[in-house]
Amino acid sequence: MATILVVDDELGIRDLLFEILNDEGHQVELAMNAAEARAIRAQLQPDLVLLDIWMPDTDGVSLLKEWAGAGLLNVPVIMMSGHATIDTAVQATRIGAMAFLEKPITMQKLLKAVEQGLNRKPAIASAPARLVHSVAPASVQASAPVTSGGVMVFQSQSLPQSLQPLQTFDLNNPLREARDQFEKAYFEFHLAQEGGSMTRVAEKTGLERTHLYRKLKQLGVDLSRSKRGSHTH
Repeated sequence: MATILVVDDELGIRDLLFEILNDEGHQVELAMNAAEARAIRAQLQPDLVLLDIWMPDTDGVSLLKEWAGAGLLNVPVIMMSGHATIDTAVQATRIGAMAFLEKPITMQKLLKAVEQGLNRKPAIASAPARLVHSVAPASVQASAPVTSGGVMVFQSQSLPQSLQPLQTFDLNNPLREARDQFEKAYFEFHLAQEGGSMTRVAEKTGLERTHLYRKLKQLGVDLSRSKRGSHTH
């Protein structure tokens, strides 16, 4: 059906993704580091790239930036990581990644992200298609939402068309699930914007700190990761 390049230094992850995607009928190419990924990209044009962030030679964000600078982001790239901060996810999205998957990756999320990526138009000038989950940077201003096929898409007005991060919400989901998805993205956005400061997020969102902590815990927002991200600069 499609040619998918999987770039990950963990053998277990590569094997797992190969089995899942191969069972779906895709041709899967495997690379254990950036050097192998470059070689495969030079030989063929994959329809989709699954790219790990933390790798020993060149990290995924640096490789993504390298491809963007060389005009090679004419295929959708989905970033993967089990340890990345919100800032890292935002950075990858701004460079041109169309989605970000947190490890451990469930089969449902993987197949959904792959389907959305393969449905994206390949032209590099086109806006990235539906993001499984992303947090827009503080300077981004969202336009009015556009609804297509039951998916509501929020699009940035302040970034170039080819680098626009999108936030999507599947309106076909049950109300509680759709609301939780929106609220989690909403609070993660403000945490990133305020550098992980709970005091400023509480003031910005109009919630008491106790209520805010309880809400973030309920939504599964990783506060420790937000704090680590605020100290990476």
